[in-house]
Parts: sequence; structure tokens; C-alpha cells
Amino acid sequence: MAAPPLLTLQDVALTFGGTPLIERAELTIAPGERTCLVGRNGSGKSTLMRIAAGLVEPDRAVRFVQPGTTIRYLAQEPDFSGFETTLAFAEAGLAPGDDAHRARYLLESLGLSGNEDPRRLSGGEARRTALAQALAPEPDILLLDEPTNHLDLPAIEWLESELKRTRSALVLISHDRRFLSALSRATVWLDRGVTRRIEQGFSSFEAWRDAFFEEEERDKHKLDRKIADEEHWLRYGVTARRKRNVRRLSDLQTLRKQSREHRRPVGQAVLTASEGEASGTLVAEARQVSKSYGERRIVHDLTLRILRGDRLGIVGPNGAGKTTLINLLTGALAPDSGEMRLGTGLNMVHLDQSRAVLEPNATVTEVLTGGRGDSVTVGGRSRHVIGYLKDFLFTPEQARTPVSVLSGGERNRLLIARALAQPSNLLVLDEPTNDLDLETLDLLQEMLGDYAGTLILVSHDRDFLDRVAGTVLVSEGEGRWIEYAGGYTDMLTQRGRGVEARGDGKEGKAARERGEPREKAPRAEPAPPRTKLGFKEQHELKTLPARMTELEAGIAKLREVLSDPGLYGRDPGRFQKATAMLGAAEAELAAAEERWLTLEMQRESQGA
Repeated sequence: MAAPPLLTLQDVALTFGGTPLIERAELTIAPGERTCLVGRNGSGKSTLMRIAAGLVEPDRAVRFVQPGTTIRYLAQEPDFSGFETTLAFAEAGLAPGDDAHRARYLLESLGLSGNEDPRRLSGGEARRTALAQALAPEPDILLLDEPTNHLDLPAIEWLESELKRTRSALVLISHDRRFLSALSRATVWLDRGVTRRIEQGFSSFEAWRDAFFEEEERDKHKLDRKIADEEHWLRYGVTARRKRNVRRLSDLQTLRKQSREHRRPVGQAVLTASEGEASGTLVAEARQVSKSYGERRIVHDLTLRILRGDRLGIVGPNGAGKTTLINLLTGALAPDSGEMRLGTGLNMVHLDQSRAVLEPNATVTEVLTGGRGDSVTVGGRSRHVIGYLKDFLFTPEQARTPVSVLSGGERNRLLIARALAQPSNLLVLDEPTNDLDLETLDLLQEMLGDYAGTLILVSHDRDFLDRVAGTVLVSEGEGRWIEYAGGYTDMLTQRGRGVEARGDGKEGKAARERGEPREKAPRAEPAPPRTKLGFKEQHELKTLPARMTELEAGIAKLREVLSDPGLYGRDPGRFQKATAMLGAAEAELAAAEERWLTLEMQRESQGA
């Protein structure tokens, strides 16, 4: 017999002003259940989560919590006031009888000492501290609102493994598809104020949602046709018996009311980039570029070529130097040694994850127009700012809204709207997926797929990297960066492991001495010991040397072709093709050499 639910919400309703935010929502949480709560930005997910936590009083609801049930809620913006250290904040989540050492264990696992001043935390450190407080008591119910925001890849993967082991029931809100797919076993969809539930994880949700919308559209079409038929009868068939006329007229009014009250899905964002004139074939080239801060190496001996149309993803733990690397590649920062060359005709737009470009007191319209009129030029065409804002899901009423009152997702959409209105042939996007809902992520992905220019993308979203990136540049530590063909999953296959957390030895000490904020990721979990090489690995070990020889021969031929000084003038297409093939072959050779070395060391250590 199934255990009774720990928490039940029924008939939840809440209105802020005009249209109800939540009309008929339900949420049931059973012991050990893994549920994801999904919906568009502004649909009320966080509000429903706070109602479940008992932090918001709805207009109407039946809320029941089993006596003795412990609930912990992770807010998007934790309040650290009154706490002297991160350990004090994490221990505040403990109840009498809880393990007093667990708070420190979680902080250390998340890369913190516990002695940090909460008032001086970076975004990632604040999120880790809040996670430690929520996880410390091992509550019966964990309500996690965007737990992966501001976390790097090692921290996200650590959190996944920790939540898989917990006995707590989980309710998750996240824009990270892979995180939701890995953890959820049921899905609650909040759409137009109403919840719908399927007993399957997030991986099944999108197909189910699309089928629901198709069925709803068919029903709406049938309703519209029935109204049209009744209106035709009303105009031309009034000579029938009077009582039946009155009844049909009443039915028609009912149908019209149903049609008026039908709330269609919230409109989709329309993302289109204003593309400038094409840049030269070469966008950027680094030749043995190095950059250090004191004893800490950020980039060491980097050789990299970015060509027009490339989609380069950059991944690494927080503190690896991704922002410094972008500044080097775009010419904003000079290297200590080596040569950095930029192509011709570059028109760059940089989307900064810090949102520092948004003036809190400026209105939404002023951000887009610069305070000059009510029009914005997009793709060489003048558009009224209200119409352009609708493309990004803003209402006309929000046009005069100050930036300070916008949600995180709305601020990010505004930044994207501002960036895409500027003509460009090089887009630099630093964590563009933060706070975006899944549908807007899909549209951003499609826009980037159609974008004719070059893309440099920094992201911790593994699914987004798989969908967008053509190559991935990964931090290997000590300032070394290696490029892998394909997206994040392809990189894992070639590299044989994920992104490790950055250590906090001399590098961290030097950074603190310079007064830089401490942004340290958690330690990577060690891989389980292997007894022997598997069949697939043995086959790789045997075949990789031949493949490396083949690649070396191909690289030599391509270099011979490109050594012809007149090739570009005679046949630019062949020159571009040979250059792209050379870059791909060199990356594949580097990955093959590293993979062979890893397997050979493993074989020797096992005495195979």
C-alpha cells in the first residue's frame, strides 16, 4: 500500500492584480518522490513553490502537511543578513538531533571553508552556501528553486550525485534539461494557472506537452466552427419554433463565453539577430598565447584559430579564467606573450552574464532605445519598441517598468533583446541561458542555428552546448586549454572524463592576495577503481596508434597544400576547406594522443 502524501495542495488560487496567476493548482508530494515543476517564465512556478513551503498565503487553497514533516526551501536569492560566516548560515538549517557536522561537510564538498563572510560572496558561492543550508538537515521534503544557477559544471554534477543519494522527496524548478532528466520521476506542468501532472520524468514531458497543445488547438477549432454554425442559424433560421430558438440562442451565448474565456498558451518569444556585414574568413587567431596573474597561469601556450561561422563553446570550472580567455580572443586584453590576431570587418556584440549593463532605474524602453524615442532599429528596419518587446514576451504595460522590478528571467530576456537589436557578425554570449524558460531556450538555440556570423559561447548548460556548439574548448588546468570537436557529450567521449573542479592551492592563494573574490568549485569525485580494461578500451588501445599515424599523414598533406602562397588567391574555397580540415584533424589527433596515453597508463598500473 502506498504511503500517504507528506504534503498536499488543492484548489490553489492567487491573483496579483488583473489576470489570475494561479487558478486551479494542485501539488502532492509523497515520501521519496522526485518531481520537477515546469512552466513558462512568469507562470507562477516559484510562487507555487513558496505556497508549498508555507511562505506565501494564497487567495484560496487547501494545504495539508503530515505532522512532523520537515520542509526546506531553496530560494533563488537567499537572505544572509544576521550571519557572520557561511558555516553559521548553513548550521541555521539544522534542527535539534540533526548531525552537526553535516553542514561543514557540505560546505567543504561545495568548495567553501565555512569561514567566508556572507556579505562578500560571489553569486556561485552564495548559491553553494544556500544549498548547504537546505541539504544539511536531510529534510523530508526539499523544494529547490533553480539550484544550478551560478554553479559551474563540477558543482552541478556533484549536486546531481548528492540528490540521487538523498532520501528526501524532491520538487525541482530548473532550466537545465539534463539536470531535470537525471533526477525527476514525475512532472507537474503549471500552465495558464492550472497544473497538470504525468507520472514520468522530464525526458517525457516535452512530447506530452506538444501533444496536449495540438489536441487543445483541435478542440478550439471545433468550438469556433460550432459558433460559426450557430451564428449562421441565428441569422437565417429564426423562423423555427420560438422555444427552441431561445434555447439555441442561450447555447450560442455560452459557446461565445467559453471561447472568450479560453486562455491560449503564452506567446512564444521571436528571436532574430540583426546581422551585420560578413566578417573576413579569419575571425581570430592565437599563436602560443599566454596570460598570467602573478603566479597563476590563466592561459598558457594557446594556439587556436576561429573562422567565420564557427560555434566555439568554452567550458571549465569557476575560476578557470573563461572571462580572461574571452577578453584575449576578442582583443580586449593583451597577452603576456605570443601573438593574438583579429580578422577584418568584425562587428562584435557581447552579452555579459553579470547584467551590469542594465541600469536599475532605467525603464525597459530606455534600455532598448537609449532614451531616444520609442523606436528601435532591428535588422536595418525601424520598429516600435512595444512591438519589439512583444517578440520577447513583454507586455505593453511593462514598457515603462523599471529594470529593478523585473525578474531574473525578464532581465535576461531584455539583455538578449538589446544584444540582438545590434548589428553583428560575432556574438559573444557569457552564460546566456541563466533564468530562461525551456521554450525560450529552444528559440534561442534555433536563432543561433540560423545566425550567419561567428559564435563564442560560455555555458554550464550541457544540453545547450550539445545543441549549439560545433567545438568545445576545455580548461585542463594550469592555463592549458584543449579544443574538442562536437558538443559537450562529444567532448566527454573524446576526453574520457568531465570537467574537474579547479584546485585552491597557490592559484587560489595568489588570487586572494590580489583581493579577487574566491570562486572555488567543489572537488571532483574520484572515479571507481577499475579491475581491468574493458573490451572496448582494449580495442581502442590497439587501434589508436594506427589512427594517430593516419591523422599525422593527413595533417602533413594538408600543411603541404596550405604552404602554397598563391592558393588563397587562386581558390579561396579550397583554402578554407583545407584550413577547416587541418583544424579538425589536429584536434582529433590531440584527443587521440591523450586517450591513448590514459589507456596505456591504466594498463600499466593494472599490470595488464
